[in-house]
Parts: sequence; structure tokens; C-alpha cells
Amino acid sequence: MRHAFLLIPFIALAAPAVGAPLLQMPVDCELGESCYIQQYMDHDATENFKDFECGPRSYNTHKGTDFAVATTRDAQKGVDILAAADGTVLGVRDGMRDVWNSKVDRDAIKGRECGNGLVIDHGDGWQTQYCHLREGSVSVSKGQTVEAGAKLGQMGMTGRTEFAHLHLSVRKDGKPIDPFAPEGAKCDAPIEQTLWREPLLFQKGGILDIGFAEGVPDFSDIKMGTVDQDLKDNSPALVSYFFMFGGKAGDEIDVRFIGPNGLEGIQVYELEKNLARFFRAIGKKRRTSSWPSGVYEARARFMRDGEEIDAQSATFEISR
Repeated sequence: MRHAFLLIPFIALAAPAVGAPLLQMPVDCELGESCYIQQYMDHDATENFKDFECGPRSYNTHKGTDFAVATTRDAQKGVDILAAADGTVLGVRDGMRDVWNSKVDRDAIKGRECGNGLVIDHGDGWQTQYCHLREGSVSVSKGQTVEAGAKLGQMGMTGRTEFAHLHLSVRKDGKPIDPFAPEGAKCDAPIEQTLWREPLLFQKGGILDIGFAEGVPDFSDIKMGTVDQDLKDNSPALVSYFFMFGGKAGDEIDVRFIGPNGLEGIQVYELEKNLARFFRAIGKKRRTSSWPSGVYEARARFMRDGEEIDAQSATFEISR
């Protein structure tokens, strides 16, 4: 199923500081189609957290930007990690195994939470670091000169991570810098400076995937991308599930399940707390000998403060 996300333009109004590298997308994917940003850098110095727009899209002490794909299976197909700017490779690590089931032994990886990865020096104290690369995929070596866009490896799940993604850190003289807001967060004014060569797009949240199953699936299978979606006319139930990200307390998720002969189910969920990744489901049990032939549709609207953050739909067909 195609993944789609709502994107909000983020405009850079001024050039970055002199000597700062201009960065390009560090993942070979298209934001809003095949990948998304799960978390941004934390701009709150307390035990709380906030992204560069003072929203919830971060977590405490997060020092980078997480570029992710919807499911583990998407990463396993091969997603290339690219150099964000020209530079020289300072060091690499490979050989750590991928923990695709997200069951990380934190004691075993202590001091190596980045997993497989590398650091690139861009001069004048600027560096980028690339974490959680796939085992055996790192394709550059220490001392090698690379150009922006050069393949460095592939997205994986090594080190301390619960989902497939690239963690990109940007540093100036060892200090973490948010490429979306190098001068710091602004809660009530537009950001006037970024480090991106081309404007990237800020995502408030969205729907990662819509799928169908014979019952409410385990969240682990949804995140993995392994839900059995082989539905038949004698399936005991038909359930549609909606995999989402960037939930904020008070958000409303309006889901509907529509089928032949007037079949319809409607449910509105209100989130009680912030949720980085979550799912909701709706469905019907079979009350007759078989489900009627025809097209079945699932719809979802992701609402925040009366604004539609995202809206998606998907269909499947039962035939005899």
C-alpha cells in the first residue's frame, strides 16, 4: 500500500551562517511519499521536550533528526543513506547486528547506541553523524573524501532504536545544532534560517498506512509490516487499521469502514496523551454465511484543533 503524509512547507528566508554546510536530504527517499520525519531535535533544556516549533515532535535530550520509513519491511527492501554535504570521513563502525524485532539489549550496546554509522567532517568545526545503519552496508572508509549525495550505506536497525530510521546529528565545534533552526526554537515567530540547501517540509503528523485484517492486529506486526491481509468471503471479521505518527493530546481520529449493502462503521477517537507512533482500528464481525461481494473502503481523518492534519483512504475487494 502506498504511504502518504501531510506536509507543510517550511521556508528558509535567510542563508545560514558563514562557513556552515548546506545540507541535502540524507536519505534516498521522498518526504511525504516513501519516508517521513519521526522526531526532531529537542530544544527544551529541562526534563521536558519540544521541537523547533515548540511542538511535541521530539523527546528529552534528542540531539538529531530521525528520518524514517513506515515499516521495518520497507527498510529491509533497501533504503540508501546519503552524505548530506561534501566532506571527509572521520570514522566508521560496521558489524553490529540489526535488531529488526526492536528488542534491544541495552547493556550489550552500551557506548555504541548509535549502532553502525559514521562521522563526516565538513570543515570549520562542522560535522554530521549518521546512526543505525544496516549491518554490512557501510560503503565508505575512514579518511575517504565524499561528495554530497554519495552513498554511505543503508537504513537499518542497529544500536538503540525501536524503529527503522536514520538518526542524523549536526554539530558545530562539538555542539548539537538543529538544521531546521540553527539559532534555536521560536514558538511564536517563523524560523528565518536553516541549514538545508532546499527547503524541507515540516510534518505535524500523519497516517503512515491503512491496512485490513481478520482481527485487530498486534502493533508489533503493524510496525513490522507483516500483518496478514488475505481476506476472504468467509473471514470471521473484517478490520481496517490505521497506523499513524505525531499524535498530540486532544487530537481526534475519525475512522470509517464502508462496504456493500449499506455496511458502515464509524468511530471517533480522542487522544489522551502525545503518541509518537500509534494505531487505531475499526471493523465488523461476520453475521451471515459470507461477506457480500464488492469493494470495501476504510477512511481516516486526523484532526487537530479543528484542522485536518491528514486524510487517507484505502480499499480492498471481495469476489467469488
